[in-house]
Amino acid sequence: MSPHAKPKAKPTKQKKYALLLTPGASANRNQSALVAIDDAASAMGIAVARVDFPYTKAGRKAPDKPAVLLQTIVDEAAQLASDAGVKADRVFLGGRSMGGRICSLAVADGLPAAGLVLVSYPLHPPGRPEKLRTEHFGAIDVPCLFLSGTRDAFGSPAELEAATAGIHAPVTHLWLEGCDHGLRGQDATVAAQVAGWLAAVS
Repeated sequence: MSPHAKPKAKPTKQKKYALLLTPGASANRNQSALVAIDDAASAMGIAVARVDFPYTKAGRKAPDKPAVLLQTIVDEAAQLASDAGVKADRVFLGGRSMGGRICSLAVADGLPAAGLVLVSYPLHPPGRPEKLRTEHFGAIDVPCLFLSGTRDAFGSPAELEAATAGIHAPVTHLWLEGCDHGLRGQDATVAAQVAGWLAAVS
């Protein structure tokens, strides 16, 4: 090489993992806990995308039909994998409440993922413990984090731990003592817990 020739630029190192974050039914991509998780994961070198469902983008309050919600996850996960330069099975999926549940349904339907990050998973409607949203748990085969408050009306610690026993993959439960479904005022703790789990499984 000529002494005056510039060395070739090294190729940009691709991020090893990515994380797709989705909001609960009454929130959007800028929900404070999602922003905190985004900041914590991004600081680890994980490529993060926070997304909204079509009904939110359209200014509607009622969630889209399940098929539309599921397709949104499939499309957004593929877009994130492409943007981050990672394989589909290097993308963590998750979010708060309904958003996380839809991600878990997508994985149960066969969408590749590195794992599921499920904050305040809505196990059942408040006061309706017989209406469990768990029929797909047996088809989930990726590591799962369930992070909830101990006073969550959508599922108690005992209920959630019993239900997740049917998942055929490592399941981690983290509980925020005395917190309800909203986990208000706990953004920093939620983000730190999620980051710690991501570091352990990635």
